[in-house]
Amino acid sequence: MPIRMTLPPTLAARIAASDRPLFGAWSSGGSAVNAEIVAGSGLDVVLIDAEHSPIGLESVLAQLQAVAAYPVAPLVRVPYGDTVTIKQFLDLGAQNLLVPMCDSASQAEEIVRAVRYPPLGVRGVGSALARSARWNRVDGYLADASSTISLFVQIESAAAAANVESILGVDGVDGVFFGPADLAASMGLIGQQEHPDVVAAVLHGIAAARAAGKPAAVNAFVPSSADRYVEAGASFVVVGADVALLARATEALADRYIGSPPDADADGSAPRPSY
Repeated sequence: MPIRMTLPPTLAARIAASDRPLFGAWSSGGSAVNAEIVAGSGLDVVLIDAEHSPIGLESVLAQLQAVAAYPVAPLVRVPYGDTVTIKQFLDLGAQNLLVPMCDSASQAEEIVRAVRYPPLGVRGVGSALARSARWNRVDGYLADASSTISLFVQIESAAAAANVESILGVDGVDGVFFGPADLAASMGLIGQQEHPDVVAAVLHGIAAARAAGKPAAVNAFVPSSADRYVEAGASFVVVGADVALLARATEALADRYIGSPPDADADGSAPRPSY
């Protein structure tokens, strides 16, 4: 007889059950080893990024398999909110989806439809072929699939920030995720994630999420920023990324043993010469 299986709780369920904010880090290098290292760190969430990283379906699958042995929630960011792409990521077994660049309630509604099976949505049915249902070893998967998935959409444009209340009002959107970098760029403030207008937009969105009874997440690699958003009521904060941690740590080693290059900026950020 085949083993009958159950699926782990979703990220939304973990947030609801937690008495503190959750913290996570990106796995952006396309490496299952990196993802597993992050998964064993003690953080709550591993974010597998298929938007800004050299990651395809096979890599996402390998990372999901690598982190499955750890008590973390994997959150997979798809490249965009396309129905076919979402279907493929769901079938890989991504229970927690993050969809970038959601600017309106109507977009959010289409994304929700992509996540749900008919008659509630348009997700293609292939559970017998897919890891999502563990190849039909999860009893009742087709009927209960919606309860095994949590959906977060990214608020990362001025339009999205203006529409955050209506986006939060869409049934099936479990939470919102603020991307201050893209939000700053959309506001004409590229590279200025700490600009008061950007911070105010994020704080407004967090307050709107709290009023709607839904979790708000935010990217905040600077500790003081993470603290600010936690104090404002963020339920989930992303505090680092594998590639950024490696970049900064190796730069620190070079500074310690070689020193900053003569033409470095005051913060040492200029590229180093090749040796």
